[in-house]
Amino acid sequence: MKLDIFDYALPEELIAQTPLEDRTASRLMVLSRKDGSITNDKFKNIKSYLKKGDCLVLNDTRVIPARLYGIREDSGRSIEFLLLNRLSTNRWETIVKPGKKLKTGHRVIFGGGELVANVVETLDNGSRIVEFEYEGLFENVLDRLGEMPLPHYITRKLEDKERYQTVYAKYDGSAAAPTAGLHFTKGLLAEIEEMGVNIAYLTLHVGLGTFRPVKVENIEEHDMHSEWYSIPPETAEIVNKTKASGGRVIAVGTTSCRTLESATDEKGILPAKSDSTSIFIYPGYKFKMIDALFTNFHLPKSTLIMLVSALAGYELTMSAYKQAVEEKYRFFSFGDAMFIE
Repeated sequence: MKLDIFDYALPEELIAQTPLEDRTASRLMVLSRKDGSITNDKFKNIKSYLKKGDCLVLNDTRVIPARLYGIREDSGRSIEFLLLNRLSTNRWETIVKPGKKLKTGHRVIFGGGELVANVVETLDNGSRIVEFEYEGLFENVLDRLGEMPLPHYITRKLEDKERYQTVYAKYDGSAAAPTAGLHFTKGLLAEIEEMGVNIAYLTLHVGLGTFRPVKVENIEEHDMHSEWYSIPPETAEIVNKTKASGGRVIAVGTTSCRTLESATDEKGILPAKSDSTSIFIYPGYKFKMIDALFTNFHLPKSTLIMLVSALAGYELTMSAYKQAVEEKYRFFSFGDAMFIE
C-alpha cells in the first residue's frame, strides 16, 4: 500500500493555531459507514449521535511541560531538551537539539541551576538517557521551568497551558495531548452520562512518534513507535458489559482506539492490564472492539489518517477530507472534530 495515496492538499491557513474559547464550539463532520454519507454539523450536537447503552472511552493522560531550554555547562551553548519517556524517578529518555556534540558525561543546566541533567547514555536513535539533579519534587520543578511541547505545526504561543489538556486529564506522562478529547467539557460529559451513556477511562501516554512522518514508500514497512498504556478493571468491566449488551464502544481519539484494539483478545474481550503497544492500524485491519470513533483531522500521509481510513474506508475518508478543505474546516490539534459511526 503506497504512502502517496494518503496525501491531500491542505492550505496552511486551515491549520488551527489557537483553541476556540468554548471547547464545544467546533464543527463536527459525521461519516456514516452504513450509507457512506457525510454530514456537516456542530460538536454541540453530539448527543444526537449517541444512544443509551453506548460507551465512550476516553484517554485520561496528562501532558507534561516536557520542553526545557538550558545551557551546556562546558561551553555555555544553548540546548533544548524534549522529555520522551520516564525510565525511573530521575532518569529520562530525551531528544536534544542540537545533540550532535552532546556526549556521555556532559551536563546541562536549566533555570540557573535549579535543574541539572547528566548525560549517561546515547541511544542508537540519537536520543539521550539523562539523569536529573534537583531539590524537591521533579513535577514542581518541571512545571516552573518547562513549556508545553506543542506540535511543530502550531507556531503561536499558547497563553493558557490547560487548553492543551483535556478537562479529565489525570495521569502525567504525555508529550502530546489526545486532542479529540479537547472538545469535551465536564458539563457536556455529565449530560452524556444522564442520557444513559457509560463513560470509561484508560491511560495511554502519547509519545512524539505520533508526529513522526512515514518515510517509507510502502506503508507496511513503517516502524511504529511504542507507547505505554493502562486499562483499569472498572473500564474493562464497563466496556465488556457494553459489548455484551449490544451497545457501541466509541473511542474518543485514536489513542483510545489503539489502546482498545491492542488489548482486546481474540475472543473480543478486553482485559484489565498495563502494557506497551506499537500497533499500526491501516486499511485491511479488522477491528476487534471499537464500533465508532471521535477524532480530529490529521496530517497528510500520517499513520492517523491511515487509521481513520481503516475504520471509515479509504474512499469515504479521502472524500471527507476533500470536503473538509472545501468547507474550510479547522485542522489538526486545535481544529474541528469528526465522528465515524
